[in-house]
Amino acid sequence: MSDHHHHDDHDHHHDNHYSDMQARVKALETLLTAKGLIDPAAIDAIVETYETKVGPRNGAQVVAKAWVDAEFRDWLTRDATAAIASLGFSGRQGEHMRAVFNAPDEHNLVVCTLCSCYPWSVLGLPPVWYKAPAYRSRAVMDPRGVLAEFGVTLPEDTRIRVWDSTAELRYLVVPERPAGTERLDEAALAALVTRDSMIGTGLALSPEALALQPEAAR
Repeated sequence: MSDHHHHDDHDHHHDNHYSDMQARVKALETLLTAKGLIDPAAIDAIVETYETKVGPRNGAQVVAKAWVDAEFRDWLTRDATAAIASLGFSGRQGEHMRAVFNAPDEHNLVVCTLCSCYPWSVLGLPPVWYKAPAYRSRAVMDPRGVLAEFGVTLPEDTRIRVWDSTAELRYLVVPERPAGTERLDEAALAALVTRDSMIGTGLALSPEALALQPEAAR
């Protein structure tokens, strides 16, 4: 079962300045590299850090607090923008946030069908596949198949809700808390929250799964 929430009345061109910015940055990077002033490998390492570590760690703190603090979870449900801002994370363009919560019988998946609206303030840089036309179209038409390709196989009776991000409203998926984590504190819980689990293309890690991950991937 799937449910697609599509927003036809918003302007998806707001992210065009990112493309312009990326072009400017690339031009500057090329110039500085040619002059021997920067090492492209160092730039790649910085981008990788922000894409996979710094950004998603913000969202992971939000999720972990929602897991342990019922009042914060309620606040996140009612006014995600304010709740997230209370932890020091807010949108740079004034966009609002909405938190959607996974449950045993419901799974949430986020996409931006016409461009690549993404909650930068909590997840950092969007992954390349999030911007790809194949993901943007198939997430709507075949969300269960897309999830399977990411290694997430859900029971047939699980409802899948697809949320379409906009210039004004972006989504954060709060994954289910893994079993066997009752004794963990917020910091330990945050380590279990992956970027993909906050987009909906993954699940939060179990402590056992985290232990098997290479140190560099954490």
